[in-house]
Amino acid sequence: MPLVRIDLLPGRTPEQVTAIADAIHEAIVDSYGIPPRDRFQVVSELPAGRIIAQDAGLGFERSDGVVMIQVFTQRGRTDEAKQALYARIASGLAEVGVAGEDVFIGYVENGPQDWSFGFGAAQYVTGELSVPGASSGD
Repeated sequence: MPLVRIDLLPGRTPEQVTAIADAIHEAIVDSYGIPPRDRFQVVSELPAGRIIAQDAGLGFERSDGVVMIQVFTQRGRTDEAKQALYARIASGLAEVGVAGEDVFIGYVENGPQDWSFGFGAAQYVTGELSVPGASSGD
């Protein structure tokens, strides 16, 4: 049940934006085994100059096609699982025309008490939802 923020610069068609969001969701479903309808995404197109994404000293340039992705999810996945997710996101985005140097991912972990899915309740804490990975090791 990750919450995913996707920030883009304008210039893509609605179909391209949907393909990007779909590719990211499919990567999470495939990598983490979450249900397909467990989808929470916010896609924002920001004006030119509102996304600044340099190379962090890695020696490459990004284009105006940069896709900034923030994944907010429950803690507990291994470094290997996260790296596999990053690779799967990059390959899925490559399939829809996003260059590897234009994929930026920030991964933020938290606990079950940090989520409310509605009605002002923390459903993982109240037991209305089972905590992902609590029994299956996800």
